[in-house]
Amino acid sequence: MLSTYRKKLAITSNILRVFLKYKHPVSIITKNILILRDLDILIKLAALNLIHVSISITSLDENTRRILEPRTASINKRLKTIKILSDHNIPVNVMMAPIIPAINSHEIFKLVKKVSEVGASSVAYTIIRLNGAIGEIFTDWVKIILPERANKILHQIQDCHGGQLNDSRIGKRMRGEGKIAEQVAVHFRLAKKQYFDNKCLPPLDYALYSNYKNPQLKLF
Repeated sequence: MLSTYRKKLAITSNILRVFLKYKHPVSIITKNILILRDLDILIKLAALNLIHVSISITSLDENTRRILEPRTASINKRLKTIKILSDHNIPVNVMMAPIIPAINSHEIFKLVKKVSEVGASSVAYTIIRLNGAIGEIFTDWVKIILPERANKILHQIQDCHGGQLNDSRIGKRMRGEGKIAEQVAVHFRLAKKQYFDNKCLPPLDYALYSNYKNPQLKLF
């Protein structure tokens, strides 16, 4: 019902039209193929270097996708979305997020290769972190869904965050630290070197907003 209501209001479409009208750059991150509903507007934004789209893909394995992201678009549909966007010269970044040790960390090379083949311009990742109540929820979940691997998964997550499941430190929380995090970083760097060496997202056009200063951007 809510989805139908949102579709009727066309909230996203109207927001994108405002960005286009005022030539304001915009970045979108989604795991939903419904972004293609606004393909016509995205094409116009891309022609002016005003759009980046990030598609979230955690795994190429449908069983893993169903476990981690039930009720979301299938992997094939997301890959198709990347190809359609890139075929229309809309810059696409793929986020392998989060990488969860002992669940999807072994897929780095395969995933980076595949998204490059379907036209992604760049790829990035984050390491899982389980802040606040999320840690307890995830712990209960993984012990039910993957009981034979639960302890290994939890211990490897802790290895990435100084023995804790959570991490709020700026500069550390998205990449982690320790041996497991270092292995992930090395594998990802090598995969990018092999499959994205001559690729990058084109810069967004901030010409109309060159005097605008946002200190929050320094956090990323």
